[in-house]
Amino acid sequence: MPETPQTCAILVLMRLDFLSPIPFLAFPPELRRVIYTTNSIESLNYQLRKVTKNRGHFPNDDAVIKLLWLAICNIEDKRARDRAKDRGKPAAERKAQPRLVEGQVVTNWKQALAQLAIAYPDRINPYL
Repeated sequence: MPETPQTCAILVLMRLDFLSPIPFLAFPPELRRVIYTTNSIESLNYQLRKVTKNRGHFPNDDAVIKLLWLAICNIEDKRARDRAKDRGKPAAERKAQPRLVEGQVVTNWKQALAQLAIAYPDRINPYL
């Protein structure tokens, strides 16, 4: 990659960010649960974007809705098979992802928000 002002700026930002990582396990359990749920949602969005990108053109909105619904069903079926394989194993050994279509609820949101307010008071408190 040739060195341009943009690539130099990107490298500087990457080095600055790399030097100050925030370990995931440093967060309290309530906050980790919220972050984990967000990652599951991002994973689903990535898979849905991949499906629509590969199709290209759609004749109408109904075609997109049907494709997305079938993709969600396929994703959930695969995850259900993975969960069935992991059933009975201790929690530390399970590798299957959680449900995305139904039953996935972020619990203890108020406790997580309180932890965020403690960790980042200048960012959270103005919006409370």
